[in-house]
Order: sequence, then C-alpha cells, then structure tokens
Amino acid sequence: MEKTIDEKKQGNSLVMEPKAENSRKLFIESYGCAMNFSDSEIVASILSKEGFNTTQKLEEADLVLVNTCSIREKAEQTVRKRLEKYNAVKRINPGMKVGVLGCMAERLKDKFLEEEKIVDLVVGPDAYKDLPNLINEVEEGRDAINVILSKEETYGDISPVRLQTNGVSAFVSITRGCDNMCTFCVVPFTRGRERSRDPQSIVEEVNELAAKGYKEITLLGQNVDSYLWYGGGLKKDFKNATEMQKATATNFAGLLRLVAEAQPKMRIRFSTSNPQDMTLDVIEAMAEHRNICDYIHLPVQSGSDKILKKMNRLHTREEYFELIDNIKKMIPGCGISHDLITGFPTETEEDHQDTLSLMEYVQYDFGYMFAYSERPGTLAERKLEDDVPEMVKKRRLQEIVDLQQKHSKLRTERFLGQTVEVLIEKESKKSAAHWSGRNSQNTVVVFDKEHYQVGDFVNVKISDCTSATLIGEAVGYSDNN
Repeated sequence: MEKTIDEKKQGNSLVMEPKAENSRKLFIESYGCAMNFSDSEIVASILSKEGFNTTQKLEEADLVLVNTCSIREKAEQTVRKRLEKYNAVKRINPGMKVGVLGCMAERLKDKFLEEEKIVDLVVGPDAYKDLPNLINEVEEGRDAINVILSKEETYGDISPVRLQTNGVSAFVSITRGCDNMCTFCVVPFTRGRERSRDPQSIVEEVNELAAKGYKEITLLGQNVDSYLWYGGGLKKDFKNATEMQKATATNFAGLLRLVAEAQPKMRIRFSTSNPQDMTLDVIEAMAEHRNICDYIHLPVQSGSDKILKKMNRLHTREEYFELIDNIKKMIPGCGISHDLITGFPTETEEDHQDTLSLMEYVQYDFGYMFAYSERPGTLAERKLEDDVPEMVKKRRLQEIVDLQQKHSKLRTERFLGQTVEVLIEKESKKSAAHWSGRNSQNTVVVFDKEHYQVGDFVNVKISDCTSATLIGEAVGYSDNN
C-alpha cells in the first residue's frame, strides 16, 4: 500500500460536537493511514443519524468501534491488544457492543467473530452504510458481519463530521481502492477495486469546509494520481468510448485545478501518489497554482530495478529519477518524501546499495521506512520466500534511517535565513508559548505565539532548525489571510 504522511499516527479516540437529541454513546478509535481516519468521520456521520454522540471515555460507551489497518503485522497486533482492553471494560459494562472496521475486518472476515469472542460485528470499508442494520442485528442478540467489497461505493453523498478537528485542516477523500497489485500489499484485497468520486461532490465538500473556516484540505486516496471521472461512467458501447472519455473525463490534474480555483485562499495538499501514475500535467497544475502546496509524497519502495520488478512496481529506477528531475525543475524547492521497504525477498547487498544511492540522488525531506513483513494473501507471501534474515533487515533499515536523518537535516538547513509562510495549526507540543504549523513543503515550523491565532497564515523568518523542525520568528501576517 502507498502510505500517507499521517500513517505513523497511533490510535486516537475521536470526538464530534454532540447532538442534544442523541442518547447513545460511540467510542471510535482509528489506526493506520489517513484514509482510516477519514472513514471514521464517515462512520460517525452515519451513526449520528442513528442517535449516537461520540465520547472519549471508553467506560461509558454503548458502542465501541476500532478502525483497523492490515498493512503490517505490528498494526494488527496493536489492534488485538486494544481488544483485550475493551474486553476488560466489557466485563464491567456487559451491555457494551464492540465492532471491528476497516482493512483488518475485511481480511479476517468471520474469523474475527471466532477468534475474538468480544467482537459483536465486523464491517469492511465499503459496508459502512449498512452499520444501522448491523447494529440492530447485534442488539437482537446475533453476530453481524458485512465485508462485501463494492465497485461503486465512494461515500460521496455523505458529509463527514470532523472528529477531533483543529478547525483548520481536513481530509477530503477522492478515490477508494487500488488496482496496482503490488506483491507486498493487502490493500487491493481489503479495499477493493479503484473507483473515483464525482468531482462536483468533491468541490462542494471543499466549499463547505471553506465556509466553515477551514484553511487547508488534503485530497486523499490510496493512489490519487489514478483519479479519473468519466462524467457518469463508461458507456457500454465501447465503439465510442474513446471519444466519450476525451470529452467528459476529469483526471487528477483537472481535479486539482478545479479545487484550487474554487478556493484560491485554501491550501491544497494530496496523498498518496504512485510514481507510475503521476503525470507531468499534475506537476504543471501544482506549478500553476500558488495554493497547491509544494510537497509530494512519492513512495519508491526500493532503489533496485530487480526488487521493483518483484514488487510489481511498474516503474524503473531511471523512470523514477526522470520524474524527480521534472519535479525539481518545474517546482524548485518542492518537498519530497518517500516510503521504503528493506529486506524484501531476494534483496541482496547490491540491491540495498541501490536503495542508498537512490536516496543520495533524491535527498528526500523525510520518509517512512520499514523492514519487510509478510502479509497473508499477498502474492509475495504466496510466491516468494521471506529469505532475508531479520538481523540483516534491521541493519539495512538502520542504515536507511541514518541516511534519511542526514538528508532531512540538509533539507531543513536550506530554509535558514529564509521567510516562509506558515499556517498555524496548534500549540507546540514542547512549549505552551509557541505555535506549531507547516510550510508549503510540509515541514513543521515553531515560533513564539505573540498575538497570532490558530488558523492564521503567518510569515516566519527561520533562524534555526533540527532535522525535522524549523524554528523562527513571526514577521507578520501573510497576504493569504
């Protein structure tokens, strides 16, 4: 799976504004990628109409839902530990019902009801509209499960509630599923085939967020570059399909332009991209619009052509370099981050060195780096022996992490002495006297609060940095307020 910039988040209990007429309480936790956090907002919206307000107190919940990730074994282990916690609470509150949502639910299906006796309902990512019926089944004393994958569902007709929001930034889902079939990835099996959401509904959601005071949105999908809307779908008469597509299709570059022009004062981000699908017109759209952030999360997974082929990544090392060169040429100073997997089956020391040399060429701003772990049901698990020793994986991973830290420091040092525009998002974790926000390149910036407020666009002159954070002094509001 192509992971998003928020994928390192741990589970968070999420809460929304309560409705006075609602009497039942929902506790919902999300793990994994940003899509799961976005899906939890859809679930909360659906259940709000069924009489549920969210709560952050597990002990008082009538319904507990955990939105799960299957991308790595560790993520599934974390969820099982949380279920143990729920079980302890359920012994005190036997009326509490527990459900598992998301990719882990889709992967394990009815096995979950057998293995985890505490679980009452299991719901896959495409079945959230069926939650009211499933909850009724549970309340009548029956286990409930719906993990049917859809070829059409995009939840484009649901206005998500914003859970635990700062009122500044929000996710807007534009695609669901993935067709790429990377051999290490479970996503095509847990989230189904790729489908795109109606661009009009996307622009309407962005406009609604702007009207509520939001200043930044992230267009979200497993692979945003594959976004393609045919104006109602493909005709069955394929004789004229090509002409029809050319006349009516909206691709990702077109969607970016629509959103950027609809709200020129709103910052636009997107995640996640796939190198094989990112086209020059996407980069051109970014260069044309000031409010599209100069940042791309561009997972490469390996620097070795041999390993890329075994991963079924449909790009080569040289094609990736060409894409990077075009980004740097057309968007000077663009922030670029990555995903890397080390220790994939058959990876040799030479393959590992290819990955390190690729990192030296690109010099990423930051990245997410992992040792390979088999995921049940993937082609790699079925066809390839996990033959790289764990100690070798750990050593190679550490070398990748060390090199990335070196590059991250180089990338933050380039801002020293510069003035950058920062959107204030929250109070700094380390100091109540400082604000924290991000610049266009997605780098965190901290500075003295002074008279500024969350949601302000502020110009900050950078005087110091770490490998992950810029430190500076506000020199006034930007012209984007």
